[in-house]
Amino acid sequence: MPANNIKLRFLGSAQDAGVPQANCYCTNCQRAHADRNYRHFAASLAIITDDYTWHMIDATPDFREQLYSMQQAYPEAGIMDSIILTHAHAGHYPGLLFLGKEGMSTSALPVYACESMSHLLANDAPWSQLVGLKNIITKTIYADKAQELGDHVRFTPVEVPHRNEYSETFGFLIEGPNKKALYIPDIDSWKEWEHDIGEIAKDMDYVIVDATFYSKQEVAGVGRDISQIPHPPITETMDRLQEAVDTAETRVYLTHLNHSNPILDPESEELQTIRNRGYFLAEEGLELEL
Repeated sequence: MPANNIKLRFLGSAQDAGVPQANCYCTNCQRAHADRNYRHFAASLAIITDDYTWHMIDATPDFREQLYSMQQAYPEAGIMDSIILTHAHAGHYPGLLFLGKEGMSTSALPVYACESMSHLLANDAPWSQLVGLKNIITKTIYADKAQELGDHVRFTPVEVPHRNEYSETFGFLIEGPNKKALYIPDIDSWKEWEHDIGEIAKDMDYVIVDATFYSKQEVAGVGRDISQIPHPPITETMDRLQEAVDTAETRVYLTHLNHSNPILDPESEELQTIRNRGYFLAEEGLELEL
């Protein structure tokens, strides 16, 4: 693959538990049970580099299907050359279990993770078995320190505030030879972040952001307390990014959608609203050139 054809590929765009969510019979989940076209895997992204090597951001519970979809799209690619983890929440690293001796039994597959996440993998079962048997090799990464992925792509971890029960949480600045993208699938609040997402977005070609909930009212509608699962609502995120969308021509993709999110309904007013304002859904299989 020539350097001018390096890509990002969406492997999933749902919140950790996917769509449909287990034991849920909301309208979105029933639609997804009835028609597989409305199913969504947990949020994950592939970085496709030179010579069809590729790297997976987050090993989700949908790892098997996401690996298969990638290999169907790029048969010459084989398995990923590394896995890059954002943080230690349920939708972002359980797929590592498929790498063990009961599954793929990989050999020394690099797994990039923050310091506390690397410690968790090395010391807590069952992850420690992967390290002990050298199915994976952890590579500790640090905020604001760039990592090269081949000759033409690099990623830089960006720490964000997000319920860090077991590890810090990273987003990633991903830079190719021609374009750059900011990937933040999880954040508690834009107000709590030390950076201004609206200003940063003006310098990006792509911004791929947490769109778990459309509004705070949506969370109450499914019997959950947003203080326990904080995420910025899409309505706020669009307001913060609108200037970048309108004047800098930044393309903003919404990912990490909760099963309750009304924009999952193709006929919803909310979906039409985001499209009218110039925003895009992170659809599985969609590719962005870097």
